[in-house]
Amino acid sequence: MAPSSKNLQLTKVAGAGEDSGDLEDVRLLDSYEDGDSFNKIEEGMRKVQVRVTGMTCAACSNSVESALNSVNGVVRASVALLQNRADVAFDPNLVKDEDIKNAIEDAGFEAEILPEPGTFGTKPHGSLVGQFTIGGMTCAACVNSVEGILRDLPGVKRAVVALATSLGEVEYDPTVISKDDIVNAIEDAGFEGSLVQSSEQDKIILGVAGIYTEMDVQILEGILSHLKGVRQFRFDKLTREVDVLFDPEVVSSRSLVDGIEAGSNGQFKLNVKSPYARMTSKDVAEASNMLRLFTTSLFLSIPVFLIRVVCPHIPRVYSLLLWRCGPFQMGDWLKWVLVSLVQFVVGKRFYIAAARALRNGSTNMDVLVALGTSASYFYSVCALLYGAVTGFWSPTYFETSAMLITFVLLGKYLECLAKGKTSDAIKKLVELAPATAVLLTKDKGGKCIEEREIDALLIQSGDTLKVLPGTKVPADGVVGWGSSYVNESMVTGESVPVLKEVDSSVIGGTINLHGALHIQATKVGGDAVLSQIISLVETAQMSKAPIQKFADFVYICSLLLGLLSMAGGGFIQSKAIVQMTVASIFVPTVVGLALLTLLGWYIGGVLGSYPKQWLPEHGNYFVFALMFSISVVVIACPCALGLATPTAVMVATGVGANNGVLIKGGDALERAQKIKYVIFDKTGTLTQGKATVTTAKVFTGMDRGEFLRLVASAEASSEHPLAKAIMDYARHFHFFDEPSATKDAQNNNKETNSGWLFDVSEFSALPGQGVHCFISGKCVLVGNRKLMTESGITIPTHVEDFLVELEESAKTGVLVAYDYNLIGVLGVADPLKREAAVVVEGLGKMNVRTVMVTGDNWRTARAVAREVGIQDVMAEVMPAGKADVVRSFQKDGSIVAMVGDGINDSPALAAADVGMAIGAGTDIAIEAADYVLMRNNLEDVITAIDLSRKTFARIRLNYVFAMAYNVVAIPIAAGVFFPSLGIMLPPWAAGACMALSSVSVVCSSLLLRRYKKPRLTTILEITVE
Repeated sequence: MAPSSKNLQLTKVAGAGEDSGDLEDVRLLDSYEDGDSFNKIEEGMRKVQVRVTGMTCAACSNSVESALNSVNGVVRASVALLQNRADVAFDPNLVKDEDIKNAIEDAGFEAEILPEPGTFGTKPHGSLVGQFTIGGMTCAACVNSVEGILRDLPGVKRAVVALATSLGEVEYDPTVISKDDIVNAIEDAGFEGSLVQSSEQDKIILGVAGIYTEMDVQILEGILSHLKGVRQFRFDKLTREVDVLFDPEVVSSRSLVDGIEAGSNGQFKLNVKSPYARMTSKDVAEASNMLRLFTTSLFLSIPVFLIRVVCPHIPRVYSLLLWRCGPFQMGDWLKWVLVSLVQFVVGKRFYIAAARALRNGSTNMDVLVALGTSASYFYSVCALLYGAVTGFWSPTYFETSAMLITFVLLGKYLECLAKGKTSDAIKKLVELAPATAVLLTKDKGGKCIEEREIDALLIQSGDTLKVLPGTKVPADGVVGWGSSYVNESMVTGESVPVLKEVDSSVIGGTINLHGALHIQATKVGGDAVLSQIISLVETAQMSKAPIQKFADFVYICSLLLGLLSMAGGGFIQSKAIVQMTVASIFVPTVVGLALLTLLGWYIGGVLGSYPKQWLPEHGNYFVFALMFSISVVVIACPCALGLATPTAVMVATGVGANNGVLIKGGDALERAQKIKYVIFDKTGTLTQGKATVTTAKVFTGMDRGEFLRLVASAEASSEHPLAKAIMDYARHFHFFDEPSATKDAQNNNKETNSGWLFDVSEFSALPGQGVHCFISGKCVLVGNRKLMTESGITIPTHVEDFLVELEESAKTGVLVAYDYNLIGVLGVADPLKREAAVVVEGLGKMNVRTVMVTGDNWRTARAVAREVGIQDVMAEVMPAGKADVVRSFQKDGSIVAMVGDGINDSPALAAADVGMAIGAGTDIAIEAADYVLMRNNLEDVITAIDLSRKTFARIRLNYVFAMAYNVVAIPIAAGVFFPSLGIMLPPWAAGACMALSSVSVVCSSLLLRRYKKPRLTTILEITVE
């Protein structure tokens, strides 16, 4: 779980004696001319960085700066318009951070105090994000109840609860409220709560092996008490786990483990418990507990059922049951005792949860179960007592409450199993990470002096790790020694093993196939690729699709239709139902329906509306009506509706992750099914992004080698893909090397550059045009027509004709000018991806229109579009203008998707209804995109849209089933069809139907696990013989 960005950290400004490297880290605002002097402020001063939103021009930044400088105690303030940030140095004795924020807001802008970019172990002082397990939630009403309670807590800024995962994510201020307070609030609401993990990395849970006696426990506690940085600890004797709260600024998690093991002289062996593994074990424990409760209830309920149904047909047994023992018969005593155990021992959880919910002013399914079973149980008790006093014996219905609780618990158990399978995607991702790693210790000379096995969760950035053949790479890093092929399919989806050599990057969780590698860890913990993938999937599963709000409407409609059906039966008349959220009305509405059913049947019987022959033996009108009302109470719970959307979204996001398509939320998943336009970027998206120079033509007397050396010198400082292609071509020409033999030259650019490139001054890259610099005092321009025209350079006719020829063959022409004279042209080709044309045709078959947008010239753009089959083309578009292209297609309300490489396309990805970043295998955290396509393959665009369509088809099917269930079941439970068809639904059968409805909806969602990526041959209707 990624830490929140809304943290506050005030850092004492470095004095003159501190390391200059730290000063470089503190300085964020590159636009400051006096950036270094800003950091050199007086001792005792503080500096804070503030994000300022709402600034549009230089006047705005000047206004903010003036407002800050006018605050008494502010030493210096600098504002950067482009970065939307301000650096403020102030005297903490006179000014607080809130005063700075208020000053900016008073000037008419929004302000947010930012944390200083810290290193590992920095302790956050602002908002924290905690993830909590919430047990006992059964329906959408439970979710809304918990969310409402959490959001009302002081210090809580945001709370999101997911029914399918039984998780809640809470952003809170630790200075106002603690994690324990949040857990207590969850438990007071009638649910079970516990902390899973927090963005504040100050807690570690360790499994301890080697503890056998109470003396061993005291030794462990003594070691922890004497370790520096340990704030608090608690040892659980049952699980043999110790929870340690520590100060990460004083001690690291690995030092903590090493200290405990060293202090025990090797007696204790520790292993770090993963939060996800603990969540999985809790899921298993919850399912086991439900199974235990169900089997106990079933074991106690079967005799009650046999006494009522089977024993009357066995004379000897029945005579024993009729034997009077005190005021009651033996059969009555047996039923009372057995059902009391079921009602108050097994069913205690329903009473506890219902009481807590009612105490907090909320209602849930537990209230209905407790209400229905209590009505049946206490009526039966009263009937017995009344018979003992008056001698008039009415029938009892003990078996109703017992069987009802049994079937509800069966449904809960099956639901636990089914919901557990919906989170298989995260479990599989967690299992990709290896449990241990081999840490290498080196001396000052870089020689390995020791290697030892450590827990993979204790790896720190900068560690050197040994990866043996056939084992998993333990962390993201860079290869420092060795070469091997690595299978990255489990992370990126690419099936072909990738060669890894020195300086190659590796991803944690991938499999090393052949040779041994030494890697240096660069990203660990939450920064690792695998962790971010898990975080993305988890966030998506926590999110709620807009269609989920439709559940409220569906439930209202089903209740309304149920009422109309009942009114048609002549028992109930209803004028209106006020549409409100399910959370606030479903229990009162159900209770109201039950009371109307009770009164309808009771009054109808008293008035003679139906014959006495309908009554059970020895029964009366009240008991007859009561059974109908209990059935209504039990069957009307909207659990199936509450599970219809979240379970399907959860399974879909997991299936997407398994297929290399990461979905950032249910809302993105819902929008994707309605996509009408898909806009493709050209370079790196439709093309391979591996540009190569195919032509180099000189139009003056300059030597070809000198020309290439001049162009390479100008492009050496550029990061553009075309610049890299030109550099490779020029380097190959200069050294006369084969591409495979230029590795040494490429790996040591500084030495190579100093050997053959010209010295360059005043270099500047002009987005959408090219580069501009000076070599030997003369201006060098490398770029497109626009750059030449704006620089006053005329393009001769023969050069223009050569450019047109290049562009019509789908190549990009790069013009070169020296001393304001055009001297040559380079032709650069970027091959199309082999699947591009087929994917474009496939999208057309799916009724999705394709558009290409590029900054390249019109001729090249049209040639590429013609080759892939795209009709709509937008060329010569600046990076910022791509967002305007997206908006132009959105004007008629169409849903527009943008597919880009996530580098220059961020504005367009953010502007699109659905942004898809493609080929981002090592750049997961692309905030602008809604989908991250791990593989560099356009077929995943079709997969993303197809998965969305199939998911929401499944959700609609779930809603149809859930609504039909309520529409049909409520009238049957209320006895609408009893007069004409003789159909009656006993309360225990109503409980079974209610439980199975939820299970069936979850199982319906689980069918999405069988999803297969669409075959292009099927989409294109191609027959393969």
